[in-house]
Amino acid sequence: MTEPTEQAVRDALTTVIDPEIRRNIVELDMVDDITIEGGKVTVTVLLTIAGCPLKGTITKDTTAAVSQVEGVTEVAVVLGTMTTEQRTAMREKLQGAGSSRDIPFNRPDSLTKVYAIASGKGGVGKSSITANLAVSLARTGLRVGVVDADIYGFSIPGMLGLSGQPTRVDDMIIPQVAFDVKVMSIGMFVPPNQAVVWRGPMLHRALQQFLTDVFWGDLDVLLLDLPPGTGDIAISVAQLLPQSELLVVTTPQQAAAQVAERAGSITTQTNQRLAGVIENMSWMQMPDGTRMDVFGTGGGASVAANLSETTGAEVELIAQIPLDTRVREGSDAGTPFVLAHPDSPAAEAFTSMAAALGQRARGLSGKSLGLSPV
Repeated sequence: MTEPTEQAVRDALTTVIDPEIRRNIVELDMVDDITIEGGKVTVTVLLTIAGCPLKGTITKDTTAAVSQVEGVTEVAVVLGTMTTEQRTAMREKLQGAGSSRDIPFNRPDSLTKVYAIASGKGGVGKSSITANLAVSLARTGLRVGVVDADIYGFSIPGMLGLSGQPTRVDDMIIPQVAFDVKVMSIGMFVPPNQAVVWRGPMLHRALQQFLTDVFWGDLDVLLLDLPPGTGDIAISVAQLLPQSELLVVTTPQQAAAQVAERAGSITTQTNQRLAGVIENMSWMQMPDGTRMDVFGTGGGASVAANLSETTGAEVELIAQIPLDTRVREGSDAGTPFVLAHPDSPAAEAFTSMAAALGQRARGLSGKSLGLSPV
């Protein structure tokens, strides 16, 4: 039997993905040593932190990958820990040097579509829409991230069944992952039942850290769940992510629609683009097939029409989501409704909305086209 080569083993290790960083362990310089003695291969893998909770997964995946190499009869995996210098080198490879770190979604070559999901008032279902839309986008094969920017009223971790704190590699934070969606929230750092009592500058700094210190990797779509209204966070999003687009959530009720218009009209001052209006709780489907308009009708269409007039650009009503108590039940249980009931009218509305938003191209403003004068 031919003895395996080091290159063949290294090639096999490129299929081993770090479960948190979502890059292969060769690219991350986690493979410290490969020893080959006949058919026995010993691989030394350096973990980013001591006591990594996913070391079992890395060991299993490394063993499975190397076992597939021709000539390998036995695999041993030895785990070590990166030095401070090695962690710094890895972090800078992923994020750039700390002194020059910027928001990756603002770079001219970024293709990430950034949608800020806003509402004029609370209780219109903005967070449940964010969670279910994120999962719906991920189901189409897109790489999706969510920033829970509602610092005071965070709820995204619970809706996606997440608990505990994210892993930190020095000053780089690895977002938690649920249903193939990367998530970051202040709720991952705050003890249960403890209020966040911060003024505007601290809110701005927290949001900035979520965008610069968190390793998001290559995302197709980033969703931000904003707090209600047009306060500090809405202003900070416009400053930190000037190319972000606003999705305004309302219910059919005219009182909610009037407040939603004010939330959408902020774009006339921030120069953001309005991606559209989402009408939630549009109707309730009755057992006999008829619809009950629990909160009235026309709110979403009214918001879209009035914002079109205010901004001078066409604003679409991109989705009407029926009222379904199972959306609330799924949010409380940490199981997204679109996965538990994919054939329901509400889930189909989320799917259609994800298809429309996921296919839209990000604008070319500020991007290099790779052209030069002849």
